[in-house]
Parts: sequence; C-alpha cells; structure tokens
Amino acid sequence: MKSGGGTAKSPVKAGAKAVAVKAVAKPAATRVARAAKAGVVKPEEGEVTSSLREQVYEDLRYRLITGKIAPGVGISTRGLAQQMGVSQMPVRDALSRIAAEGAVDIRSKRAVMVPKMTLERFDEIMRLRTLLEPVAAVAALPHINAERLRDIRAADEATDAALGEGDVNAYMESNFRFHSLIYGAAPMPLANRMIESLWMQFGPFMRVVYGRYGTAALVDHHQAAAKAIAKGDAQGLHDAIAGDIGDCADLMQDWERLNL
Repeated sequence: MKSGGGTAKSPVKAGAKAVAVKAVAKPAATRVARAAKAGVVKPEEGEVTSSLREQVYEDLRYRLITGKIAPGVGISTRGLAQQMGVSQMPVRDALSRIAAEGAVDIRSKRAVMVPKMTLERFDEIMRLRTLLEPVAAVAALPHINAERLRDIRAADEATDAALGEGDVNAYMESNFRFHSLIYGAAPMPLANRMIESLWMQFGPFMRVVYGRYGTAALVDHHQAAAKAIAKGDAQGLHDAIAGDIGDCADLMQDWERLNL
C-alpha cells in the first residue's frame, strides 16, 4: 500500500460502492478481443483454445487484484463475456478456477460473487502476506537491475499521481504494479502465484476501503523500499514491505464502520 510522506497525502476519492463489472486494463482486454477476432474462439463449435482460456483467466484475476469487481455484488458472466468479446464458456471456466482459489463464490450459474470479508479471513490473508511478500522481495533483490528499478520508481510516481488526483482505479493498478515488479524479479514462481492469489482475495475489499476513506499514513514505505533496493539493503527492503502490509492492515480494520 502506498502511504503518505511526512504529511498526509490527499485521500483517494470514489463512490461508496465500486462498480461490479468494469472494463479491464486496455492491454489485457485488447488481447482477448484480438484472440476472438483472430478465430481463436469458434462460436459455431463452441470451442475455445487453451490460450484464450488462459487470457480470460488472467484478465479476471487482474480485475479482482485491482478491485474492479466489488465484494458482495453479483458478477455477470454474460456481461464479462460481452466486454471481452468471447463466449460465456471461457468466462465460466475462469471463474471456476478462481473460485477454487477462494476469490469468488459460485452458488449457481447466475449467482457468482466476491465473498464479503470477515475479520478471521482478513487476518489470515494479512498474516500470509506478511510471511510471503517480504521474503519474495528479499529474494528478488539480487535480480533487480537498473532498468527494473527505474520501472519500480515509475510505478511509485504513478501511485503518487493517482493519490494526488483522487483516482482510485489508477492507484490500485500502480500500487499492484509496484509490488509485482519487485516480487516478479524473484526466482520464486510458486510464491509469486500465491501472493497474487492473496491479492485477488483482498483487492476488491481494499478498493472499496481506499475509495471511501483514503490512504493517508505517516511513512512512505514505497520510497523506503526503492531506496533499499538501490542500496542493496535486504533488511531495509524486508522492513519496508512488512511496514507497507502493516499499514494496509491497520487501515482496513474498522469492520463495524465499513460494514462489508
């Protein structure tokens, strides 16, 4: 989570409720649409290639991670399929896979939704994040070159800009990009996939919280992490990531007021 500097930054502002289904980031949506137009989807046979299935699955994961699907609101497979330019089959397949990861509940063909958060579930997610993410960051440190560090700093700057503009969607995307650029450099594909699964589960809830109450805090953990990477400071990087997760947990603990 991006925190404020020495003084609190402008809170991210958004409506009280996140829209259940919005367009995914343009590059991902474009890939799916192009695949459909290229004949990967065969409507007359109802066949879908494994490549398209994977693209739809990854797109839906990204929507959840960045909070574009709201908790407690029904997910329309038909609506998602129309947005992606595909049949409902790969969307249903992707939702089934995501349900197995605990990020959505499938009660029937027409009743699919992100489950509401509970204190117990949130506590477990944050404990696992605290275990996995600092370790992944430290493992990534020797593999982060100058180019990747520039990208990490650019993601941090984009997060600052989103905060200043009150753009919660841009904030969610740049915040995830910052973290994934760090963890993705680690030769730990299983850990990275587990981290993304955890982000899928708290992303929708986090989007609502940030939209309502902002993200002001006392320490800029993103900048601390970038500085630690530049210095090759493994302990500093570990502490910055752990502090970032701790701030996120603190912000999202007011369960009665949030009523989610």
